[in-house]
Amino acid sequence: MIQLADRMESVHSDIRGELFHEALRMQANGIQVLKLNTGNPAAFGFPLPESVRAALEGNTHKAVPYCDFQGMIESREAIVRYETSKGIEGLHIDDVFIGNGVSEVVNFALMPLLNPGDEVLIPTPNYSLWSNTIILCGAKPVYYRCDEASDWNPDVEDLRSKITSKTRALVIINPNNPTGALYSTDILNQMLDVAREHDLVVFSDEIYDRLVLDDLVHVSTASLAPDLTVVTMNGLSKSHSLCGYRCGWMAISGPRASTEAYRKGIIQLTSMRLCSNALAQLVIPAALEDMETPASMVRPGGRYFEQRKATLDALDTIDGISYIKNRAAFYLFPKLDVKKFGITNDKVFARDLLKATNILIVPGSGFDWTEPDHFRIVMLPEAPQLHEAMLRMGKFLDGYHQK
Repeated sequence: MIQLADRMESVHSDIRGELFHEALRMQANGIQVLKLNTGNPAAFGFPLPESVRAALEGNTHKAVPYCDFQGMIESREAIVRYETSKGIEGLHIDDVFIGNGVSEVVNFALMPLLNPGDEVLIPTPNYSLWSNTIILCGAKPVYYRCDEASDWNPDVEDLRSKITSKTRALVIINPNNPTGALYSTDILNQMLDVAREHDLVVFSDEIYDRLVLDDLVHVSTASLAPDLTVVTMNGLSKSHSLCGYRCGWMAISGPRASTEAYRKGIIQLTSMRLCSNALAQLVIPAALEDMETPASMVRPGGRYFEQRKATLDALDTIDGISYIKNRAAFYLFPKLDVKKFGITNDKVFARDLLKATNILIVPGSGFDWTEPDHFRIVMLPEAPQLHEAMLRMGKFLDGYHQK
């Protein structure tokens, strides 16, 4: 029997974990399952943007050969323009690395930095890509708490208390997955002060920066800290519904002299991979010129705006569920009254919900949340379907008590 490597023991991917496979088995048996587990817009009818379609027409031959290992020059130039427009100073195309989604560039960013035993500060709750990749690098994720009572902004004092001599980096996920929070500039500045005090590399995951609701504005972390090494992650999967294209990037800003060795490590990894998906890179300039596509989804009447409204209106009728309204992305992280429902295991709750309602969600533990009182809803189906699903969830909870 082949033995699993020890490094895999703490790795988890609950978004497509055991419960997801149970849902697939249900579907194979003819049961329709509403999958609210993963942020995959095109699976819910979000179309290919015309800007992307036009960029591909007549140009696919350009993506046949390997391209530059860092990414096509025109695409990196477009990324520099975009990130510079967000206030990031001093970017050059050599500071940009394009990958097969942010999932890949996170690995490229962490692997050259971390030694076994190093520690990285990451939020709880968080998108488990970060904790898993840190573990696979042989390092340790150390969780700082985001405060539900403060609109899910990070608790900076808790963050500060987690610093040790082994801390190498700070991860900021803003807008946040799974809470949909948009961090305040004041909180970001406080977090950056901690990074300055302890000479930390800052990783800023900003994949949802173009999906901000309620006329709010996203502030790029690196724009507040030209004196710090900040690695900004972004991509097109969510803003332009291009998950399957696998198109993400990272941009390194800050004092260049302090990052030379680190950059060489990233170059080693990206060169070994040869290049990322060239077809996806072809559309980056056009997509980053097309801000109307994401804007149309988050304004009143747009799908994200109306789907959120439908979800919240229905949840407001359910006794025992509370929530902090998301300000960005298409996620909600509701809280369950665990005393009312007798919930001691959020995975059991999620399984009971799936079996009774055919609705698949991800429990809070899938995002490294340690209490059994939260779960994530992906608000991607059309508004009427979401509203009906939440009402179905309410009927399930009426009288539910975990065994």
